[in-house]
Amino acid sequence: MKNRFGPAGWTPERLGSLKGKTYVITGANGGAGFEATRVLLSKGARVVMMNRSPDKSADAIKALKQEFGTNADVSYVLMDLAALASVREAAKELLETVPRIDALICNAAIAQIATQHLTVDGFESQLGVNYFGHFLLCGLVFERIDQSAGRIVVVGSNGYKMGDKRILFEDLNYDRNYSAWNAYAQSKLAQMVFGYELQRRVQASGKCVEVHVCHPGASRTGLIRNTAGIATRLLATLLSPLAQTAERGSWPEVMCATEDGLERAKYYGPMKFEMVGPVGECPLEAFALDPEQASKLWAVSEQKTGLNWSP
Repeated sequence: MKNRFGPAGWTPERLGSLKGKTYVITGANGGAGFEATRVLLSKGARVVMMNRSPDKSADAIKALKQEFGTNADVSYVLMDLAALASVREAAKELLETVPRIDALICNAAIAQIATQHLTVDGFESQLGVNYFGHFLLCGLVFERIDQSAGRIVVVGSNGYKMGDKRILFEDLNYDRNYSAWNAYAQSKLAQMVFGYELQRRVQASGKCVEVHVCHPGASRTGLIRNTAGIATRLLATLLSPLAQTAERGSWPEVMCATEDGLERAKYYGPMKFEMVGPVGECPLEAFALDPEQASKLWAVSEQKTGLNWSP
């Protein structure tokens, strides 16, 4: 697949000044979210991080201000995607304090939870954090993004191609046969299916929001360090030398938040084996674009989150 950005792919060198723009990033106190924050701040943007840890958020902000100066416009809103009440409270605070949102980057994720764990709202934890929490957040702040002619960036994963390759509506929590891989794959597929369905609904309604879906490839982050089983952690350690840095892993989400002229129904990320290398358009499996599955997922999501949302 030819890269429209040339042999080197998309890099932050394409960015001009982002002064006056505001970017909201979930899970931004470490990994790719932190690195995306660094890139955006370096171009003069305002960044609002939405994180669940006050201490880690404070440490992240301290480090960023040391790097970019005390005037660096970075702050955080406390939010735990595993609790819908927390998401609602965080969205309320965001709307009260952030007058424009040029992009909401749905970056936060948990992965490879070794044994089944349910959120306070009764969702399998990966589906709850990676998908339902983000669905609710996007819906609650959508009008602000639309008013800003902004974007929603869904950070998916190549894990969507694993597992059952469909949303298991008859057993969303994998109560019958829990598998860390299958549950994670479903959560990332749900995010992506939602992203493409939101694209369709926005286009049909004539709203001003762009929606893009990307993936970070194989990046060295702490995503599975504390949650995966021993075998998965060992495999990740063995493969770590083949992975790219968290900084490079952040480039696809920064690109989707800033680059003009990106097409709909595409999937952006590192192109070499879809793991590392130049950032551009990657192949996308047809089942991620299934409108029937997407419509059913939207209805289930509204019911599960208590949000009646018509973009």
